[in-house]
Amino acid sequence: MGERAVTLDARLVVTRPAFTLDLGLRVAPGEVVALLGPNGAGKTTALRALAGLTAMSGGHITLRGRPLHTLPAESRPIGMVFQDYLLFPHLTVLDNVAFGPRCQGVSRAESRRAAAELLERVGLADRAGARPRQLSGGQAQRVALARALAVRPELLLLDEPLAALDAHTRLEIRSRLRRHLADFDGATVLVTHDPLDAMVLADRLVVIERGAVVQQGPPAEVARRPRTDYVARLVGLNLYRGVADGARVKVGELMLHTSEHLEGAAFVAFPPAAVALYRTRPDGSPRNLWEARIDGIERHGDNVRVHLDGPVAVFADITPAALADLDLTPGQRIWASVKATETHAYPA
Repeated sequence: MGERAVTLDARLVVTRPAFTLDLGLRVAPGEVVALLGPNGAGKTTALRALAGLTAMSGGHITLRGRPLHTLPAESRPIGMVFQDYLLFPHLTVLDNVAFGPRCQGVSRAESRRAAAELLERVGLADRAGARPRQLSGGQAQRVALARALAVRPELLLLDEPLAALDAHTRLEIRSRLRRHLADFDGATVLVTHDPLDAMVLADRLVVIERGAVVQQGPPAEVARRPRTDYVARLVGLNLYRGVADGARVKVGELMLHTSEHLEGAAFVAFPPAAVALYRTRPDGSPRNLWEARIDGIERHGDNVRVHLDGPVAVFADITPAALADLDLTPGQRIWASVKATETHAYPA
C-alpha cells in the first residue's frame, strides 16, 4: 500500500482442525476491504478474530498504532454488523441504535439524540419507534449498520451484510451501503462469498482459500487477472497455467496464441463467450483451434453453457439458437477456437 497511512495492521493466526488461518491485513483510513473466498476458507474466523470473539493462536492487531489483540472484545473500538443483524427484539429501533453509546457511559438523552441522527442518515427516522419484528429485511440491515456506527468505531466489521436479503432488496441496499461506507473515515473489513457484493462495495479484495491469501488487489484487477480456479469461476473466465514464449503460451499439449508477449510461467485467461464452436474443422483454421468432446450442456442466464473436455477443460457460452443450429449433444466431438485478441496472458 506504499506510503499510504494505515489504520489497521494485523496478522491473524488461528489454528483450526482443517487448516491454520494465517492472514496479513492492512487497511487504510476510509478504505473498504472485502475478504472473499469459498465456504470454510477462514473469512468469518478472520472477522471474529479482529472483533475479539475468536481467540488467536498468534499474530497481532494494531489499530491506529495501538495494540488491539490484548483487549477484550467489549473494549475494542469496533462496530460490527452480523449476518442476521442480531437486533434486540424487545427494544425499539431508536433504542437499538442508542444501546452502544449507553454501554459506553453516554447519557440516555445524548445516546438517543445520536441514534436519531444516524437513523436520519440511513433513511429510517420514521421507523424510530418500531420494533425489529416490524421491519423489512432491508430496514433491519440499515438499523444494524446505524447501531454499529453509533459507537463511533475506528474499525467497522461486516459479516455477509447482504446475505439475508432477497435479490430485489439486495440491489437497492447494496448501493445504499456503498454510500454509507464511503462516508465512514475509519477502516472497514467486510466478509462475503458474493463476488458482486465484493466488487461494488470494496476498494480492495483479499481472496482467501484454506486460510491463506491467494490474491489481492483492486476489484477490476482481480477480475481481469484471476490467479486461482476459484477466482476465475467467480468472475466467469477460463483460466490456465502454462509456459510463455513470446505471444504463445503452452498449456499442456495445447499452444495458445495470446495478445500479450511474455516469457516463462504465465496464466492464460479468456471468457466463455469468446469460445466459438464448429461441427467440422473451420476453413482458414484459426490459430487457437483444438478438437474437444462435449461433457455437458446447461442453461446459463439467457445463454447456454457448453462444458468441453479435451487438451484443456473449457466453458463455452453460446446462444440457444446456436445450440439448435449446431445440434450439439453430450459426448459429441467438436472443434473449438478462441481469437488471440481475446486470449490474455499475464505472469504467474
